[in-house]
Amino acid sequence: MMQGEFTFDDFLKSYKMLRRMGPLQGVLKLIPGLGNQLEGLDQVDEKQLARIEGIILSMTPRERALPHVIDGSRRQRIARGSGTDVQQVNQLLEGRKQMAKVMKQMKSGKMPSLPGLEPPAAANGARAATAQKTKSKRKNKNKKRKARR
Repeated sequence: MMQGEFTFDDFLKSYKMLRRMGPLQGVLKLIPGLGNQLEGLDQVDEKQLARIEGIILSMTPRERALPHVIDGSRRQRIARGSGTDVQQVNQLLEGRKQMAKVMKQMKSGKMPSLPGLEPPAAANGARAATAQKTKSKRKNKNKKRKARR
């Protein structure tokens, strides 16, 4: 995970660590700033998380470490082994891709925008105002420099 790659092994470690902390609803409410934005997620389905764990455990160690090797026939085998369908396996693979993007952004120092957790419109307006103030300050500095010359 530190190299910007997010494998299913990383996911399993994170998931097991979260489960040890208690019910997922309680853990999510502890994250600063997310409490109000997670109102719809207070009904987290633990069965769905167990299903995801089953899908991951149905993968070979190589597939968990290198998810890009999972082709159509492997997806069918994973679905049969986990008692799910190929669509659910595909959703998990797509979710991992999105998580990898977020990890890459975090590694580069950018705060990723998470789908569904967009900042309120007022915060966007405040950002625009801050950017405008910064722009004005730069202009004033440049004017002062020119005046000194």
